[in-house]
Amino acid sequence: ASALVLRGVAVSERVQRSFPADALRGALLVTDPPDVQLNAKTARLAPGARIRGANNLLVLSASLAGQKLLVHYTRDGEGLLKDVWILRADEAARFWPASAEEAARYRFDPAAQTWTR
Repeated sequence: ASALVLRGVAVSERVQRSFPADALRGALLVTDPPDVQLNAKTARLAPGARIRGANNLLVLSASLAGQKLLVHYTRDGEGLLKDVWILRADEAARFWPASAEEAARYRFDPAAQTWTR
């Protein structure tokens, strides 16, 4: 059974996840859900917010309390965090904009999940 688990982890780490063009990179600290800090500023998770772990499975915000995580995130129309993806090392190693202003200076290729000038 452990060989299957290890194989599943290895497979999930090789699967390229697709992040939307409006996702930004940030540092998330879950304080007291739904309250969080994003880039050291107070923020809040939207009702129904989805947090996906490095394995792409949903994670409950309470289980992340006290952890500082590198993430990609989107916001809803009210400015609340809507979708959050906890990054794997390979995803974190690739450039991703941290602000809308930075994203505006690059072109996004959704198929390759890359940003270029």
